[in-house]
Amino acid sequence: MSSGEAPRPTGEEDPLRPGDRRILEQYLGHLRIERGLSENTLAAYRRDLRRYLVDLARREVDPAAVDPEQLGEWLQSLRTGADGGTPLSAASAARSLAAVRGLHSFLDAERVSTTGDPSRLVPTPTLPRRLPHPLTLDQVEALLEAAGRPGTGRDATERALRDRALLELLYGIGARISEVTGLDLDDVDLPGRSAVLRGKGDKHRVVPVGRFAAEALGAYLTRGRPALAARGRGTPAIFLGARGTRLTRQAAWQVVQRCARDAELEDLPEPISPHTLRHSYATHLLHGGADVRSVQELLGHASVTTTQLYTQVTVDSLRETHAGAHPRARRGA
Repeated sequence: MSSGEAPRPTGEEDPLRPGDRRILEQYLGHLRIERGLSENTLAAYRRDLRRYLVDLARREVDPAAVDPEQLGEWLQSLRTGADGGTPLSAASAARSLAAVRGLHSFLDAERVSTTGDPSRLVPTPTLPRRLPHPLTLDQVEALLEAAGRPGTGRDATERALRDRALLELLYGIGARISEVTGLDLDDVDLPGRSAVLRGKGDKHRVVPVGRFAAEALGAYLTRGRPALAARGRGTPAIFLGARGTRLTRQAAWQVVQRCARDAELEDLPEPISPHTLRHSYATHLLHGGADVRSVQELLGHASVTTTQLYTQVTVDSLRETHAGAHPRARRGA
């Protein structure tokens, strides 16, 4: 059970009512089949919605008859833990509300709800604005160089080729970690320097692969992957672990963190993660003159609003450059 979920009473009794359980499973089935959400995403929805439905059961409220006031009370209880679960931050409460909004929209569309969609009248908790922290070009170079240094032990050279190719792709195409670890051999066209990425909701997009990323990937496929693949039973996955099976997201995270340590990049505002390289990719594209709509397509963002967050990072950087370089902008001028 997640730490944020309301605790289940001791004994065999499930606090979730049979009718509510049926609604939950129907909605999750809809998300799985109609929207193609991953199992990890579905598990997060299940945790959030279960906590919500258990609280409704405690208050003897029918999910099909919830009004905006009752929904607002539930949202407040998330922040304080009054529903019996762990108090949530504004960001976590907003995530839970998004799941509940989806459920009520589904119940309304299926003509189950008697109150329409009450979540439309409940505002999202105000979130503190968090700008991404991209790496500098020198920091990216240091990270990539560290990835290509062979360590010790069995298959050290092969793993170094793999790790360099992994990080070159994360930075070179701005992919999510799940998109890179999900790549199969047929997804990449090295001569054409392109790759097919499977993003959220199983949406596909084709992205260009730069020369450095293509060269690193080619070296790994030629001189690194065969040795790793020999340990497995045959898989189309590009990136393989020590047993010849598809490299997991967790293992890829560990690769990035190890390279950050080796590159002595640990004293940064935020720890380096695979998403840091995606942030850096987007920010460096905009610094180089790419338009925000193109970056949106490359990143696979559903809304340009998400991509515009990076434009603020770029503007802030230009403002600092201007303040330090222009005679009429310097402090004390």
